[in-house]
Amino acid sequence: MTTPRHVAVVGGSLAGLRSAEQLRALGHTGPITVFSAERHLPYNRPPLSKEALGEFDSATAEELAGRLAFRRRASIADVDIRLATPVATADLRAHRLTLGSGAEQAYDALVIATGLRPRRLVAPGPARGRHVLRTVEDCLGLRAALRPGSRAVVIGGGFIGCEVAGTLRTLGHDVTVVEPAGPPMQRVLGSDLAAAVQAHLTASGIEFVIGTGVVSFTGDDAVTGVELATGETLRADIVVEAIGSVCNVEWLYGQGLDLSDGVLTDNRLAVAGVSDTVAVGDLARFPNPLFDDVPRRVEHWSIPGDTANRAAATLLGPHDNDAPFAPVPAFWSNQLDLRLQSYGSPALADAAHLEEGNVDDLTGGVILTYHRDHRHVGTVAVNLSPARLRELRDAFTAVQLPA
Repeated sequence: MTTPRHVAVVGGSLAGLRSAEQLRALGHTGPITVFSAERHLPYNRPPLSKEALGEFDSATAEELAGRLAFRRRASIADVDIRLATPVATADLRAHRLTLGSGAEQAYDALVIATGLRPRRLVAPGPARGRHVLRTVEDCLGLRAALRPGSRAVVIGGGFIGCEVAGTLRTLGHDVTVVEPAGPPMQRVLGSDLAAAVQAHLTASGIEFVIGTGVVSFTGDDAVTGVELATGETLRADIVVEAIGSVCNVEWLYGQGLDLSDGVLTDNRLAVAGVSDTVAVGDLARFPNPLFDDVPRRVEHWSIPGDTANRAAATLLGPHDNDAPFAPVPAFWSNQLDLRLQSYGSPALADAAHLEEGNVDDLTGGVILTYHRDHRHVGTVAVNLSPARLRELRDAFTAVQLPA
């Protein structure tokens, strides 16, 4: 690829910000325009389910977004960031975007960084009282709905669901988590550690309803309860839906792309079938040779930066483009007095081994390693010191790529 004159970045979250920064770091001097559907500059989302939910109750959305905003490097001071400017459609072969306003914008190279939105449960009943958590507006809306001793039902026992449940419990609310698939976070943590986390959270006062789903919401103007498939109804003043995410790819429809799960790319993050186009962040579905050749999306905090670095190099030309892109996925999750840290992809494993500690005492520190076909594919640590976590990351990073 030749060096593009004008790079359009569609999506103004962390992946879009890092893409602009990396383009400048690699020497791109042409114009960069970031189109963001949000009305705030890029900000850090993980605190929304934790400290931001429990604090800043008098903050406006602008104030909260400002407190959580990422520091922007001086190198992107000249980047044109257009807030509250969604892209409606694209003609990738003509290198042209149509904005929500109807205006058109030509470009020479494109970074697809539109990320995710929360999946909503399709079930009858009132809409008021049902919340998701993705934006500062979502966070403040949930915070404003809380009353002393509110009864909260969290639908979904993934990481976001458990973080929200822990925060609400810390704030003094009655919390029930509904998860039809099994113990919380089981797909990633495995059955033993997931069961141990559930027992720990239960001992702290969070109730779990496992093995059934939600079929409807009760109430007239606002939710008063959650009806389960078992026929039981849980009383609820508020409901938090944490049932996963949907990729924001509708603006790419009709372009001949594989959008079945995000945007399919090659290992260099180039989008197949169109020139000068890359995808980054949560919606990029790429093969990682650290594990195998199957393209997958990765919704971890480390991925926006990693993919931005690689995608920028792909757009600009020969910047180590022959080296395989093999990022180590990493995430953390704070739930009450537990801090979970993961390296690699434990969800790919067919076996888990306890390396240190006792799952019946998670606060004392636990390490599990995860293996597929006897090959180490992931590590999860609970309540370890930062120094130990660095050791674990370095150990996993040292894993050699398969021949």
